[in-house]
Amino acid sequence: MTDNAKHNLQRQEYLARINRVIDYIEKNLDGDLSLQKLARVANFSRFHFHRIFKSMLNETLNRFIQRVRVEKAASQLVSNPRKSITEIALDTGFSGSASFARAFREIFQMSASDYRLAGKNVQSNIGKTVSNNRKTISNIQEDAREFSFYIDSQTRNPIWRIQMNAQPEMKVEVKNMPEFTVAYVRHIGPYKGDGALFESLFNKLMTWAGPRGLLQFPETKVLSVYHDDPKVTDETKLRTSACITIPGNTPVDGEIGKMTLPGGQFAVARFELKHDEYEAAWDALMGVWLPQSGYQPDDRLCYELCHTSPKDDPEGRAKVDICVPVKPL
Repeated sequence: MTDNAKHNLQRQEYLARINRVIDYIEKNLDGDLSLQKLARVANFSRFHFHRIFKSMLNETLNRFIQRVRVEKAASQLVSNPRKSITEIALDTGFSGSASFARAFREIFQMSASDYRLAGKNVQSNIGKTVSNNRKTISNIQEDAREFSFYIDSQTRNPIWRIQMNAQPEMKVEVKNMPEFTVAYVRHIGPYKGDGALFESLFNKLMTWAGPRGLLQFPETKVLSVYHDDPKVTDETKLRTSACITIPGNTPVDGEIGKMTLPGGQFAVARFELKHDEYEAAWDALMGVWLPQSGYQPDDRLCYELCHTSPKDDPEGRAKVDICVPVKPL
C-alpha cells in the first residue's frame, strides 16, 4: 500500500469517527454532551479529541454544540408558534431561559422573541435579512390558485391538491413512513442547485455498496437527508447526507457512515425536478401547504426519497418525494 493510500484510509477513519459524534449530538441535544462522553463515542482520547474535532470541522466542539442547539431552537420558534420559548430552550438542551437568551443573541444578534416575530425573513448566524430577490412566504402563498382536501378511500390518509400558478399541481399526502437504516456519505458546505455534488456523493456511495450486494432495487431506497434548515444555518456549515437503505446489521467503515431515520407521520409531496428547482419545491411545501394544513413540523429529520435519476429523463428531471415529519398543530 502506498503512503498516499494509507493516509487516505486513516483520514477516512477519522472522518467516520467524527460523523458518529455529529450523529450522536443531533440525537441527544438535551442529553449528555460532555467532552468525556463524546470522546468515548469517537473512540479518541479526551485529551486529543477536542483538537481533532476543531481541525476537521474548523469549529470547536462547544461552539458546534451551541450553534446546533440554537439553530434547532430558531427553526422551532418559527415552525411551532404555540410552543413557548422556555419549552424550546429546554427541549434543545439549555438549562434555562437565561442561558438560552445569551446563546441565541450571540448567534443571531437579536432576542428569540424578536426572531419569532420576524419569522423566516431572517438570515443565518449573522442576523442579516434575506435578500430582496428571494421569494417571501407571502409571495409563495399568492402563487397557489386552488387548495382542495380529501380522504383517500383506500388508505384513509389525508391528501391535499394545490394548483400553483408557477408550476404543476402539487399533491401532498400525510402518511406513516417506516424507519430506515441507511448508509451515508456526508457533505458539509453549500449544496443548493449543485447537481454535480450530489452525483459525486451518490457515486461514492454506490461504488461502496455495489460490490457488497447492497443494491437490490426497488427494495433499496435512495435518499438525501438534510440535517439543518438552510434558512437558519450558514451555508458553509450545512450538513447533507446521500443515503441508501441497508439491513440493520450491515457493517460500515471509513467515509461510509450508518444511521437510523425514525419513521412515523410525514407529509409526503411528489415532484419531478431539475437540479435547480428543489428550493422552489421545498418553499411550496413549507410555505403554501404547511400553514394551511393543520400540521406543524416536528424534530425528526427531513429527507428526499429519490425514485428516478436525472439521467433517466431527457429533460434531466428526477422524480422525488419531499418528506417532512409532522404532528398536529
